[in-house]
Amino acid sequence: MNKFYPVAGMVALSAVTTACQQADKQEKKQYNIVYIMTDDHTAQMMSCYDTRYMETPNLDRIANEGVRFTNSFVANSLSGPSRACMITGKHSCGNKFYDNTTCVFDSAQQTFPKLLQKAGYQTAIIGKWHLESLPSGFDYWQIVPGQGDYYNPNFITQQNDTIQKHGYITNIITDDAIDWMEHKRDDKKPFCLFIHHKAIHRNWMADTCNLALYEDKTFPLPDNFFDDYEGREAAAAQEMSIVKDMDMIYDLKMLRPDKNSRLKTLYESFLGRMDSAQRAAWEKFYGPIIEDFYKKNPQGKDLANWKFQRYMRDYMKTVKSLDDNVGRVLDYLKEKGLLENTLVVYTSDQGFYMGEHGWFDKRFMYEESMRTPLIMRLPAGFTRRGDITEMVQNIDYGPTFLDLAGVEIPSDMHGVSLLPLLKGEHPKDWRKALYYHFYEYPAEHMVKRHYGVRTDRYKLIHFYNDIDTWELYDLQADPHEMHNLYGQKEYEAVVDELKAEMLKLQEQYDDPVRFSPERDKE
Repeated sequence: MNKFYPVAGMVALSAVTTACQQADKQEKKQYNIVYIMTDDHTAQMMSCYDTRYMETPNLDRIANEGVRFTNSFVANSLSGPSRACMITGKHSCGNKFYDNTTCVFDSAQQTFPKLLQKAGYQTAIIGKWHLESLPSGFDYWQIVPGQGDYYNPNFITQQNDTIQKHGYITNIITDDAIDWMEHKRDDKKPFCLFIHHKAIHRNWMADTCNLALYEDKTFPLPDNFFDDYEGREAAAAQEMSIVKDMDMIYDLKMLRPDKNSRLKTLYESFLGRMDSAQRAAWEKFYGPIIEDFYKKNPQGKDLANWKFQRYMRDYMKTVKSLDDNVGRVLDYLKEKGLLENTLVVYTSDQGFYMGEHGWFDKRFMYEESMRTPLIMRLPAGFTRRGDITEMVQNIDYGPTFLDLAGVEIPSDMHGVSLLPLLKGEHPKDWRKALYYHFYEYPAEHMVKRHYGVRTDRYKLIHFYNDIDTWELYDLQADPHEMHNLYGQKEYEAVVDELKAEMLKLQEQYDDPVRFSPERDKE
């Protein structure tokens, strides 16, 4: 039997149908992803994590308008390997990029940008790649060779040309990222944009406009700055001491014709990239500091403190430019109406030592370098705000972005999606332990190879290869990891439990370098 609908009823039905279709379309709308990553930026130098040193108002905007992960870690605290873990969602044993000195990233392997491409996303990376091979899985890319240069840097283009751009690298990368969003992308498609900075990598060369900043600040030495490494053989063997290993010319800019250092020639090559105005500004600032330093000729603890103060100031100046440029990206997204449909992520490839244990650099499984900042500004529809305390790792980024895009997460990825946490959920089966493995030895800074496991309270580390030592820390009682508890009878049960957990994770991730319980009993 035919049904008769009054005109008013048909109009109402049509309106309901249209509203449902619009709601369905909105529900299926794919979010954009802007993934900003820096090099060697540690949580201690972000005011949304730590207010002792400097203010980072634009980074704080991301945290204040979204979420801050308070237990965010990496799987291998070294630039190239960390990036490989991030882009594949796998530990180093799974992606085969173990270190910066012997490896080339296999670009043919599965990565999350490739999977996003298949789902209709535009993908782009601008800035630091640092995986030796050329990028794949990106519709657009423009990368710096290796570490890149702070001043007038070279870029490798998709045409495999190397071009030089004039200016300061953090500004240039941001300029190019905004230009891609404004002029080069298809605005009818969702996008995933990597804005990957050279900053704040050694040797911390600030933009000329920021050179005079923070010179009035004096920083207290960390309590363990003069650590004697008692009971920690691997820590004693490193070569990343501010006192002993920080180069007076390369790191601290104390260049004078009659002075030499191991890295002097490299520093001079950096200065040689500057134009006359940049070089004049540089020498105007550092000239008086150089003259004063060699006149006073500090020694002993006075020299140690002087080096620490210069390191802190130069690092902070480099962060300042980064923070300003993050603000530019946020302002652009807001101005173009993109902010509410975009997940904005800020993180670093690992943490860094700001004088803790007397060090600079990273590599160790200790907290300052295993930890990495992670903040996210969430798109509309995600109401979670504040701190997320669950333990997360950089192998989780790929699964998270895929999950957000509605793409199936491959079963061979080691990481897990953080989307439930972004929705305010607290899964009862969330991981209780993290696995870590560092491989690059012998190499710069001479940090021994090691693997380990971290829980919410304890950390167990095994240093191996040319050494065979274990370290155990109670992070609750000893957050600065000064007292190695391994071998103490009262912790035997804890060690046994951690070794079992570590072996389980090594088997889960199919790491060929594993702890052997049988050998341990010998």
